[in-house]
Amino acid sequence: MSDHFRLTMAQLNPTVGAIAANADKARAAWEQAKAAGSALLALPEAFITGYQTQDLVMRPQFFRDSMAAVEQLAADCADGPAIGIGGPFHDGTHLFNAYYILHGGKVAARVLKQRLPNFTVFDEERQFTSADPQGPIAMGPIRVGIPICEDAWHGEDVCETLAESGAEVLLIPNGSPYYRRKFDVRVNHMVARVVETGLPLLYLNMVGGQDDQVFDGGSFALNPGGELAFRMTTFDEEIRHVDLNRTDDGWRIAPGPIAVHGDEWEQDYRAMVESLRDYMGKTGFKQVLLGLSGGIDSAIVATIAADALGPENVRCVMLPSEYTSQNSLDDAKDIANRLGCTYDFVPIKEGRDAITNTLAPFFEGTQPDVTEENIQSRLRGLLLMALSNKTGAMLLTTGNKSEVAVGYATIYGDMAGGYNPIKDLYKTRVFEQCRWRNANHRDWMKGPEGEVIPVSIIDKPPSAELRPDQKDEDSLPPYEVLDAILEGLIDDEKSVAELVADGFDRDTVKKVEHLIFISEYKRFQSAPGTRLTMRSFWLDRRYPIVNRWRDTS
Repeated sequence: MSDHFRLTMAQLNPTVGAIAANADKARAAWEQAKAAGSALLALPEAFITGYQTQDLVMRPQFFRDSMAAVEQLAADCADGPAIGIGGPFHDGTHLFNAYYILHGGKVAARVLKQRLPNFTVFDEERQFTSADPQGPIAMGPIRVGIPICEDAWHGEDVCETLAESGAEVLLIPNGSPYYRRKFDVRVNHMVARVVETGLPLLYLNMVGGQDDQVFDGGSFALNPGGELAFRMTTFDEEIRHVDLNRTDDGWRIAPGPIAVHGDEWEQDYRAMVESLRDYMGKTGFKQVLLGLSGGIDSAIVATIAADALGPENVRCVMLPSEYTSQNSLDDAKDIANRLGCTYDFVPIKEGRDAITNTLAPFFEGTQPDVTEENIQSRLRGLLLMALSNKTGAMLLTTGNKSEVAVGYATIYGDMAGGYNPIKDLYKTRVFEQCRWRNANHRDWMKGPEGEVIPVSIIDKPPSAELRPDQKDEDSLPPYEVLDAILEGLIDDEKSVAELVADGFDRDTVKKVEHLIFISEYKRFQSAPGTRLTMRSFWLDRRYPIVNRWRDTS
């Protein structure tokens, strides 16, 4: 019996619903595996369909098409290495999240997922049936246990059962989306599985953006004892040929390169860039436009867009009113020039005068208030959407998580748009993320290097500039205080009493809590945006719009 086994790990970027294109990616990777002399090509979870499919996977014709594509792939790749590929399997009664082993022109085996995640962004209990325990699969000289993603994330019986039934290595195909500092979480879970089973482990993750989620790759391998054998890049597609050798102590994974991963600021920024890039590419858009106010939020969104798509595909539009400061006018033009983006100047005075005159009979006897402020924002949204419709460029919205949380963004105004890269980035992190980008440039950025965001934008007090001398802190706590309260209420689900015990003013906490609850309807209608945390707005945090409960603790 051979003491050597080579497999190829394909950390690739599928597209949800692009079944034929995903199969083509698998064939191309199979050709590389065949040329390298591998016995197995391993692809990530749900690769044939892309991930996550949400309820699309339950559509009968969709899962039939997916299963047919897997069988055709097996027939096309009959004369070479086996293929492991994720996809749905319907047995005539139940739908499973499956991992197919293709060999000799047919489906040689199927592994069915046992533990279905049903938390944060996952709804697999809604979509699939949980499978019964299964044993390992013999592949030449080695028996491979294949726990699918969640099957390996918990210290339950899946991995231990595989070990007890003869598995000699664990291969774990994943669709594991990014959140801040998640790589360490993955490694800790997998080290626990290695300790429990005594087996070497290969963790294979996909890359690419899908709606709000980004799959960050970072595939790796562990030998018994938790020793890191190799680590792949984050966010990039990569194919790695891996050798396993039999020793007196069992199979061991041959060491390979250990990729360097960036810090959390780099990882977050890369996630925002990749999510926008893939959202555009996978939906067919080529160009974007955005309202460039001279403030920090639109500045970082413009920079992310330039890095994702290239400055030539980004159109920045300044839409000034009489309240727009000269500093904002100067800063907006400055950053557009630094980035190399198209810059347009579209004053809103004429349109605003027309709207004011139209509404004057109905507003007679009232005092100006937020209504007049929102007219400015909605007029800007109207003009930007008109430009989007006419040019085919997708409009980006620019509200940070702090604003989205407390409703300080105008629905049908500055909330108009198709995607929001900073939707899960609190305001205080926006400032730091801008400083990070000014100090760092990477090969994956299509925008220019250097100080692309003027320091004057970072340093000036935030303002919507919808009335004279307006500052955000006129009606909100300082962002350092606001964000700390928001993290407590949203990310940590703390009670009012707990935040007061932490030193925050009770009235301030209650005001923020009130703003969060009454703004739910806005978030329900907001554009999707990059998920950076486990408490992003949309699938992670699902609250009712109508809600009379308030925390009285």
